[in-house]
Amino acid sequence: MIKTKITGIGDPFVLVYEGVYYMYATSAKDGFKYYTSTNLTDWEDKGYCLKNSSWGECDFWAPEVFERNGKFYMIYTARWNKNHSLRIGVSVADKPSGPFEELTKGPLFDFGYAAIDATLHSDENGKEYLYFVRDCSENVIDGVHTSVIYVSEISKDYTRLLTQPIKISEPDCNWEVCNSPDWHWNEGPAVLKRGSTYYMCYSANCYASRDYSVGYSISKSPLGPFEKYKNNPVLKYGENDYSGPGHNSFFEGLDGKLYTAFHVHTDYDCPSGDRRACIAEVVFDNEGNLKILV
Repeated sequence: MIKTKITGIGDPFVLVYEGVYYMYATSAKDGFKYYTSTNLTDWEDKGYCLKNSSWGECDFWAPEVFERNGKFYMIYTARWNKNHSLRIGVSVADKPSGPFEELTKGPLFDFGYAAIDATLHSDENGKEYLYFVRDCSENVIDGVHTSVIYVSEISKDYTRLLTQPIKISEPDCNWEVCNSPDWHWNEGPAVLKRGSTYYMCYSANCYASRDYSVGYSISKSPLGPFEKYKNNPVLKYGENDYSGPGHNSFFEGLDGKLYTAFHVHTDYDCPSGDRRACIAEVVFDNEGNLKILV
């Protein structure tokens, strides 16, 4: 596992383009910074790639950037200045360094409730899928604030949902809910396809807890249903080493290997929103079980 020197961030995402790694992360109060590297170990802070949103007032979280048809689309979370509720936005740029400009002067996807942690999956059939989280801040089920993961097919220009959102993951396992009776999370989806199987990683427990961890589920369809791996979590704290690993994303390295980026707490003894970006290799055993090499 590579523990980078990038701290004060969260939710790292890595894009590989023309021999360079670009890392985007929850990083600033008024937008997003980005970092570059050619070896995954040495990173340079390049400053802002998105700033001065017309609709986002704060809580700029979890940016992810995807190359499509010569353009670069950033999908991210921010708090809407209209009603102070979390929403998902999409911005576009001609280069991975930005500057990213809004597709619309407001959140692109207003589901009528707080939504965060969006990611995209482009399938071999040419269809695009949006995965996102209905956030626990405004989703209370039987008295419990609950974050759940949804998926929808989305138009190729990322302006329209082509199907109604389908709920595909909710906190229902003991390791996901044991530390907090009133707040439960399934969040931070990350999707990849291997053979005919879709793997969706997700994070559970509070981001500021040592027990923030990653599990995964599998499906034969990008729309689910997804079945959770029986031996979750596959990424959790390392005793006296690292705390609260979570919100991972996948990318193929310049060496052809599969990697995941995720964050851990910068201070092992004082978990908080101050987090460090880490990178680890991802492999599969003979049964197709996903392993993260930490």
